[in-house]
Amino acid sequence: MSTQRVFVARLVGCAVFDPAGDRLGKVRDVVVIYRKDDPPRVVGLVVEIPGRRNVFLSIGRVTSIRAGQVITTGLINVRRFQQRGGEVRVMAEMLGRKVYFTDGSGEAVIEDVAIERDRLGMWDIGQLFLRKPKTSGSPFAKGPTTFADWQDVREQHSPGEAQSAEQLVATYSELKPADLANTLLDLPDERLLEVAEELSDGRLADALEEMPEDDQVHILEALGDERAADILDQMEPDDAADVLAQLPEDQREELLELMEPEEAEDVRALLKYGPDTAGGLMTSEPIVLSADSTVAEALALIRRHELHPALAAAVFVTLPPYETPTGRLLGMVHFQRMLRYPPHERLGAIIDETADAVPATASAAEVARMLASYNLVSLPVVDQAHRLVGAVSVDDVLDYLLPEDWRSHDGDETPKPAAGGARQ
Repeated sequence: MSTQRVFVARLVGCAVFDPAGDRLGKVRDVVVIYRKDDPPRVVGLVVEIPGRRNVFLSIGRVTSIRAGQVITTGLINVRRFQQRGGEVRVMAEMLGRKVYFTDGSGEAVIEDVAIERDRLGMWDIGQLFLRKPKTSGSPFAKGPTTFADWQDVREQHSPGEAQSAEQLVATYSELKPADLANTLLDLPDERLLEVAEELSDGRLADALEEMPEDDQVHILEALGDERAADILDQMEPDDAADVLAQLPEDQREELLELMEPEEAEDVRALLKYGPDTAGGLMTSEPIVLSADSTVAEALALIRRHELHPALAAAVFVTLPPYETPTGRLLGMVHFQRMLRYPPHERLGAIIDETADAVPATASAAEVARMLASYNLVSLPVVDQAHRLVGAVSVDDVLDYLLPEDWRSHDGDETPKPAAGGARQ
């Protein structure tokens, strides 16, 4: 095998194939171990396989890395990846760290790492792609870049200790919220909290909504009350209520006081209902319009990119006021039905009169039966006066009915065998 050099940032996202050409997954990270006098040695890759599960692929089972793809022997261990002591993940822990040049010429930040294969087929860290401090006072300026060998730099802190999460956050910018949540939970706890600090409130809120409640609480408590309140403001009211319901009453009330009054009011309303009721599962922010509103107005509202797809499937027509709790519910109009009518048609004329509302006290099982029976993705939730108080969607019900650990469940598929039983 000829000597190769591959930069890790370019390797991440590359497809992994077996010798027959079947795709096994994609690369998420590179795992190395530090050595006393030599550059860190690559021990394997973190590979994401179907089901958003990260597994370990020993570098010894990699036969080729070239042309944007990784070829393996075809045998992988599908046990979920767990980082061992002494192991360091390049993307998660090395990028963004500060190093110092051994010749005394200053410092730099690691922006990329090249791994190189030697004549014996072993992979080690070779060159580093570094960015020096900027020399211009302009806020848009960046420092010059340079390459350096591992022996040309030193670390002020112990090996593997992260210095900055900015570079890592940048690599996560294209991940969907569910993928971002899984990626964060795979990080060492200290690194997870460091990255959470760097993420914007909205981006972190989206990720937290996809995490188990215990992890949500852990992260919010570590960030402090003021930051936690800002993130809760960005979360959907029903998700924020679920998190707050896990906290002691005094801590919950303190966070509600720090939240924006309007957001806190929506969350307080949801906390009144039991977690296994329609009121506890619903969101208090469905699209509400008057009977005189037109199809064009409704389509413009459901076109908003930040709107959850399940909530965009229908609009609800009520008497005034048009914010929950609204006036009396008149009915709902499905997106598909709106497409059959001209833009100027009034919503009041095309209401689906066959769709029933559920009371806020209805059980989760009853809501699930109605959604399944009538092939719906959302249902209006009303109070005793038949005022619309929210909408419960199929994803809310699934989240409740699935096991608590469903996000980290390894699935029921039959795994591909791996020789040796342990890490291969």
